Formats: sequence, C-alpha cells, structure tokens
Amino acid sequence: MTRAVVLGAGFAGLAAALRLRLAGADVTVIDALARPGGKASLGWQDFSSGPTVVTMPRLLRGLHERVALPPPLLEPARPTTRYTYPDGSTFSPGALDVDGSLEPTLAQLSRSEARDYERLLNAARTMYEDARGTFVFSSPPRAVDLARYAFTRGRRAFPHLRLAQLVASGPRLTPFWLRFATYLGANPYEAPAVLLNIAWVELGLGVWHLTGWEDERSSGGGLGRLAARLAERARHLGVTFELDTTVEHLVTSGRRVVAAHTSQGVFTGDVFVSAADAAFTRAWLNLPSLPERPGISGFAVQFRLRQAVPPAHHVLFPREYAREWREIERGDLPSDPTLYAHLDGERGFFLVNAPARPDAVKDQDAYARVLLDRLRSNLKLDVTEWLPISPRAYARVGRDGAIYGRAPHGLTGTLRPSWRVGRLANLRQVGGTVHPGGGVPLSILSGWNGAGDLLGLDFDDLGGR
Repeated sequence: MTRAVVLGAGFAGLAAALRLRLAGADVTVIDALARPGGKASLGWQDFSSGPTVVTMPRLLRGLHERVALPPPLLEPARPTTRYTYPDGSTFSPGALDVDGSLEPTLAQLSRSEARDYERLLNAARTMYEDARGTFVFSSPPRAVDLARYAFTRGRRAFPHLRLAQLVASGPRLTPFWLRFATYLGANPYEAPAVLLNIAWVELGLGVWHLTGWEDERSSGGGLGRLAARLAERARHLGVTFELDTTVEHLVTSGRRVVAAHTSQGVFTGDVFVSAADAAFTRAWLNLPSLPERPGISGFAVQFRLRQAVPPAHHVLFPREYAREWREIERGDLPSDPTLYAHLDGERGFFLVNAPARPDAVKDQDAYARVLLDRLRSNLKLDVTEWLPISPRAYARVGRDGAIYGRAPHGLTGTLRPSWRVGRLANLRQVGGTVHPGGGVPLSILSGWNGAGDLLGLDFDDLGGR
C-alpha cells in the first residue's frame, strides 16, 4: 500500500487526504494547529474565522458526493452583500443567476451608474468564462495553454490596463468593483484588470449560506464545521491525523522526499502532498525564498451577539478608500478601513485589510474596540464578547500572515505556481498559494486534483464547471 503524508489540514489538505485514501493509500495528515481547517480553525472552537458562505456551490456538492457525505444545505444570499457608504447610502446587489434579472440591482443606481454596472458585469463574465477552462477547471496550464489563451481570448481581459483604470465609475461604484481584487490578496490599485473576473463569481453565479447538512441541520460553525465534517469522514475512512505537530524540515534523496521531520518525530512516506503555504514548503526543503511580494493579511474579530440575527453580509466603506491602501503600502494598519462583516444567528465575524506583517498590530484589543464601535454604530448590534485575530495569528498558516500567498500584481503575478516543486517527483504543492488560487472552493479543487496528479489520476472538476 502506498504511504502518503499530507502536510496541512486546511481545505486543500483535507481534499488531498480524502482523494489519496479513496485511491487506496495509507494517509497521515500533519498540522501544527489543534484542529483541522487551516485559517478557518483560528479563534474560538465553535466559530469559523471566516464567513459561513461559499461560492461555486456545485463544486462543494461534488466533493460531498465523491466522498459519500450527505449534501450540504445551501441557501442563496439575497442580496449578496449590503454595502454602506460614509454618507449613509446603501447598495444591495443581487446575483444574476439567483435573481434571474438585473432589474432589482439596477433600480438602486442612477442611470449612468446602471450603464457602468452592466458594462463591467458583462466584462467580468467574459473574463471569467474565457479563463475558467485554462486557469480554474484544469491542471496547471502549460506554455502552449497560456499561448492559446493569450492569442484567442487575452485581449478581452484588458491586459494593458490596471483594474482601477477599467472600473472607474464614480464615487460609489469604483470602490465597489475595486474591492473584488482583495479576494486574492491584491492591492486593488496595483491589480491588473483581469481580476475583475472575480466579481462574476459573486454577482453572476451567487453567494450561498452554508446552513447545515441533510443529516445535521442548523449545525452552525460555518466553514469550521465543514472542515470538521471532512476530517471526520477522512478518519472514518482510515486517515490518521497528527495535530499540534510542527513540520521542521523535509528530507530528500535524489528526486524524492523521503521523510518529514516534525516536533513529534519522523514521518516517512512514498508520496507527499504539502497543503501548507508554498513559502513554508520551500523553507522545509531548504530552498531559497522566491523574490515575491506577499499579498495582504487581515485583522479579524469573532463576536457573540445577545440576540440572533438572520444571516447577512455587510461591507462598510471608509471615507477615502485610496487612503486605506496608501497606509497598508507603508506597512501600517489602516486608520479607517473597509470593514467586511458576516452575521449568522448569535455569531458574527468581521475582517479588515492589513499589511502582511506579524508585528503590524501593537495593541490588538484597542484596534478591535475602535472597529467594534464603528460596527455597532452602523448595524446596531449588541455584542456580548469578542476575540481578535491579528496578522500574527494568520502568520501561523501563511508567510508573514499573507492570507493568499504572493500578491497578484501584474499579469505574471496573477498566474499561480504549479503543483510541482522543483524536480521532486513524489511531492505536490497544493492549496490557496498555488494553482488555481485562494478561497475555499479553489483550495478544495487544488488539493483534490494535486493529489490526483501525484497518483496519475485524471483531472476532476468536481462538477463545478
């Protein structure tokens, strides 16, 4: 039986472990954290350190089907998000595929804003549909694949424009469109125009609340509970988990990894999958760091509410969006950041952008109080207790606390590294820092197929295409 070692128990690592085990491998998963889930497991145990929503729901259902788990219960978010501006005005767009029409969204805008919204949403759709076969639902693209995309579809991605140039559409809609670049860790003012394609996933295909499972309704816990269920299934199938176990270095012989040295001993294997940050993997192999600029980190707060509220997304824009990014570029916490909040029953979570510096926050409680006051005043919430999660905490799962690895600035920056690490034949690198990119659905797709590639299995889009 093939012995497989998976480094990292986030969503990519869990997907990789499940595919390896279903293919007959003897699988051990190693993670430095106390429970599976990666970033989603930080903070309180009954919380997720992220929202209880997903995009690309067919992909998530496909994974559950492949591993014989009851399907997740997903409800479309209507609206996708409620955006609040400093003057008190709001914008609550729906998703086209969910609502069946743009009319409710366009009715909230002026005539010129509505024209810009339709133009940019159509551009986002074109970019996404042009790119998905090469950059999402496929193995890492080869040079010939990149050339084919460039010659047949590349011009429709506005390769010579920055995102900020493409989406300039007035004081309300410009920050609205720019914000989508942060989903991959970019500074929106340095991001290439092609990152507009991310907007189609949310505004076209939809956002979905994860409310439970057919055998476990109203379970709560969000993505943290999803990770726990995947880990429970893996254990049931015979996967071994070694948690609270820190990888120290990887031992190689020729073109193969032969062992992982950890805080709890040595683990040998025939094949290895690293679902950790790609920069961590290189350090474990004693390879030089790549000259890459890290993407953004975050400062988050989990909180409990005295009274339950319906599931909802909120984004509170600052007085000057550009100033937030000038401060982050200097390495400072933004004084007036964009605040993303997710509410679900008696639980809540918010996140603001932060520089990828573990020491960026000098007094995390004081910063959290300032942000909580702003949240309370806008959303009238009665918060009973709260817990901050700083870039230092995110640095446990990503280099310098960067949530999505390297910054996707410039055309080459948007290309995620492949699953191979140097010439090592029995190692695959998967997860949000490599192909196809960050976020739970893409991390799952990466882990599932990176592990499959290691075993010579065909690419499986998990029904998400």
